[in-house]
Amino acid sequence: MGIVIETSIWEPSSSVFIFIFFSSFLLLSLFPFYLSKHAPTTKSSAFSDHPFSSSSPRFQLYFLLLYFLASVLEGLWSVYGEFELVYYGISKEDTVTFMLIGFGAALFVGSLLGLVSDLIGRKKTCLVFFILHLIVGILKMVAPSPSFWVANLCLSLATSIFSFSFETWAVVEHDKVDSKLGHRQDILNETFWLMTFFESASLIGSQVIGNWMVGGNLEKGIGSPSIAATLLAILGITCMSRHYDGTTKIMTFKDYRMSFSVYILGDRRIWLLACAQACLHFSIAVFWILWAPTLVADGREVFLGLIYPCLLGARMLGSTVFPWLINASLRTEDCLTCAFVVQALLLSIIAYDYEEIGVLVTQFSLYHACIGLILPLLARLRTMYVPNELRGGMISLSLAPANAAILFILMQRGYYRTIENSTMIVFAAVGLFMAAGCMEAFKGDMKEEPISTFKD
Repeated sequence: MGIVIETSIWEPSSSVFIFIFFSSFLLLSLFPFYLSKHAPTTKSSAFSDHPFSSSSPRFQLYFLLLYFLASVLEGLWSVYGEFELVYYGISKEDTVTFMLIGFGAALFVGSLLGLVSDLIGRKKTCLVFFILHLIVGILKMVAPSPSFWVANLCLSLATSIFSFSFETWAVVEHDKVDSKLGHRQDILNETFWLMTFFESASLIGSQVIGNWMVGGNLEKGIGSPSIAATLLAILGITCMSRHYDGTTKIMTFKDYRMSFSVYILGDRRIWLLACAQACLHFSIAVFWILWAPTLVADGREVFLGLIYPCLLGARMLGSTVFPWLINASLRTEDCLTCAFVVQALLLSIIAYDYEEIGVLVTQFSLYHACIGLILPLLARLRTMYVPNELRGGMISLSLAPANAAILFILMQRGYYRTIENSTMIVFAAVGLFMAAGCMEAFKGDMKEEPISTFKD
């Protein structure tokens, strides 16, 4: 007599998505009432008059639209990334090589793109982002067997540009008007958390678009997302070419080098900010490399397609907490320290024991909720202490140590098999504890006045 063992694929309950949506909506809808009671003198804070209240509302809406398009492009290629590689006959060893080349390009080329962005202009660099995605889209549409090596290189450079160019462009453009009216920081705070919110929402949207275009036939529709990516890239290039020239005073290389040495390399506070940013970037990269293998460990079956939007929804929820904390007069450094410690503890628990799938997903969601809060908080500190003229170079260089660390552990894990997945997660947790320590040290250097720009 045979024994039949029933198996089931784990998937999150629909109530989870309802909770995330309702909580985000509740936080956004109640914030104006909180602001009117606890901050009656604030005229330019987020939601004071309108969800996009700004002295330059047209640019803010225009910028968020472009940022939404860019985020969709970033997420569209990853919907069927691994399946696409398998479909075209790419082995697991070559997949590891692809990842090494991608992070290598981000380390050796992407780290310098921020410096180039400061010298040639932020808007031009954002335009290059859309052009790179257009090249990849056309390449995959035209070539029957596309060159994944070229596509991988272009997408890695585009991701590097995405990490700094849009933020620096938004800050410079807002400064043209808002700094003259005396509420620069309030407007930028609003833009920062909306960027995180829109990015998370657009990544979910890219998954919907990719699944819709591929349909039920994966083999015939595997190239369909390339069509959507090409159209979105063309739309982005068109929008950026027609509006907001974004012209700013550009320094010579000699002046830029001298200013960078004085205001960035010579300021201990900037080093601490850069270290915290690098640790966060490293932990996020490790998470996205290992989250699926961790869930399916020991042969467990999981519906990853429903867990992915759950994680991004948690990040959206975390971003909506940002304006509450800022207007509650809490110190940015204290909020960052607490968020980093929570993230580190969560990863430490995950590394120690895989646990049940439901518990893991809960921990993953809390981790991403902290990301949604940390990203605008770090951007806020950069606005207070990093000169706009040097912002792109500072951000891109701060990610170089993280990319180098990722290259190292990928090589050890992918080729030599000397590092286990749990060890990689421990490294990410240690990095987050280091980030919390950087924020504590940062508070000790608060006696000096913050600088947001400089004069020649």
